[in-house]
Amino acid sequence: MTIPNERLMLERLKYTFENEELLKAALTHRSAPAHPEEEGGETDNQRLEFLGDAVLDLIISDFLYHRQPHLKEGDMSRFRAGLVCEARLAEVAKKLRLGEALILGPGEAHGGGRNKASVLADAVEALLGAIYLDGGLEAAMDTARRLWKPYLSRPESWLDILADFKTRLQEETQGRGLGTPDYELVDAQGPAHARLFTMAISLGGQHLAEGTAGTKKEAEQLAAREALAILKNEDTVTPNAN
Repeated sequence: MTIPNERLMLERLKYTFENEELLKAALTHRSAPAHPEEEGGETDNQRLEFLGDAVLDLIISDFLYHRQPHLKEGDMSRFRAGLVCEARLAEVAKKLRLGEALILGPGEAHGGGRNKASVLADAVEALLGAIYLDGGLEAAMDTARRLWKPYLSRPESWLDILADFKTRLQEETQGRGLGTPDYELVDAQGPAHARLFTMAISLGGQHLAEGTAGTKKEAEQLAAREALAILKNEDTVTPNAN
């Protein structure tokens, strides 16, 4: 089975595989039909994704530990979460044009799988897992640091890429005596394979912000991010009397 646009992706990745079977497995989504000759090896990227997730966590943790000695443990955990979240992984995948090189089943391909954030994020982790097995930890570290350089080189921007805006919003509202934010689904549109959800945030019954994304969780995070921006720039929300 040929892999579409594999060469272009590898040029952007800047890594040459000794074991091309590892590369093929990393690019193969679980929806792709298995072939008899693949029995005994990895037939898709699920196990490599598991490994790559741990490898990436280690690499980013190592970077934060050695390059940001002033950070406390809690801050390190939060920044790492933002640097390796699904949205960040998907951004890296898009820069590599990784979606074009994926091996997908017909249903996933027709359903827009090459552009799904979850599929792209899993594939990046699988790719890092494959590089770790193929070339060792140093090769994986070199690759990850190169791919994450736009983020790692600008620590002043990390607050804007934290994954857990919901936690930050709750800390902010409770610190101001505003209570706990309430989340509500206000709209859902589009076909099943490309559904868009809009989540709204309110405080004490007062509408604050909305976010729209392909999953409810992502929409909540976007809404929380918008709410944080509003709270920082405006004093329009009054504390809950209760």
